[in-house]
Amino acid sequence: MFQARRRTGVLGALLAVALSAAAAVAVPPEARAAGTLSMRGADVSTLQRAVDLGAKYYTSAGAVADPLDILRSAGVNYLRLRVWNNPRSGYNNAARVLAYARTVKAKGFKLLIDFHYSDTWADPGVQTKPAAWSSHGISALTTDVYDYTYGLCTALKAQGTTPDSVQIGNEINVGMLWNDGKVVNNDFTNLSLLLKSGYNATKACNSSTQVVIHTANSDSDAHARWFYDGIRAKGVVWDITALSYYCNWHGTTANMTAVVADMISRYGKPAILAETAAPFTLNNADGTGNSINTACPGYAATWAGQGAAFTAVQNAAKAGGAVGVFYWEPTWTAVPGNGWDPANIASSGDGWDNMAVFNWTNVFNGTMKWIS
Repeated sequence: MFQARRRTGVLGALLAVALSAAAAVAVPPEARAAGTLSMRGADVSTLQRAVDLGAKYYTSAGAVADPLDILRSAGVNYLRLRVWNNPRSGYNNAARVLAYARTVKAKGFKLLIDFHYSDTWADPGVQTKPAAWSSHGISALTTDVYDYTYGLCTALKAQGTTPDSVQIGNEINVGMLWNDGKVVNNDFTNLSLLLKSGYNATKACNSSTQVVIHTANSDSDAHARWFYDGIRAKGVVWDITALSYYCNWHGTTANMTAVVADMISRYGKPAILAETAAPFTLNNADGTGNSINTACPGYAATWAGQGAAFTAVQNAAKAGGAVGVFYWEPTWTAVPGNGWDPANIASSGDGWDNMAVFNWTNVFNGTMKWIS
């Protein structure tokens, strides 16, 4: 996630040739008996930089505390860290992830590593190759993915912070490492080679690390089936199916429940929401405009509304049979110098300051609870 450009009509146009009108998907009776959210997650990829800049975080009662401890007290047991290959910011690269993984594991959290395979944001609208791989064709890219994935995974393992899960790509609705790994004319061949390479590298590093394949397709069962059917037909295997759900872009929670239930039934794998969030205000804390400027339907953009919206999403995911929900960037408040642009991190702002679970003085929203 980051840029609002991602949820545009472009994705629909790309998929239109591949999709027929989707019938509504009924939630299976067995899915309606909500299970347990064992992966209660938060993506804290910008937190390391915020702390390095001296940011302080506060409990809902106003006491200074470690933000990871605050999140744990709210129910979080799993943290997600993105990794970019060679970002100009010097953050979210392998070295920084290795360092922060020690903090994550020392506090008893499980760890999900989110490989973007890019030097910057990768999402449904852009999947730019790292500069070092820019001239590489599909054969070389397959090796690149294997070597990079295996290298970071084994480095994490060597320091005692073996990842519990890894994502092979981030929101890869129509592929990754464009244009070589992009799905064109419904041809999943190249993408399947990259995904198999990432899977094999992960399992070679640690056979019990779960491989996650993540799209933002909670909006449409037809879109989700098109993607996961496409990779399955090419022999891709994975351990967890992951979707993003943002109320502003992906429709109703009832629809999301149905998509989650169908993913579990169709592919026989656990499913999670790897990203979700809701606003606590529509105001803006800095010079960079907010990525989201509307409240979730039925929920006010207030602290109480944010907490209620997040609870509703978790319950809807559980109703579909999901085993986990991750909140995207709950600690990304408007700390000067912690901007969204890795090419200009010191001067760019934060478009997510109204979506964090800490307010503009870094006080925690006490209505936010991660439920099991």
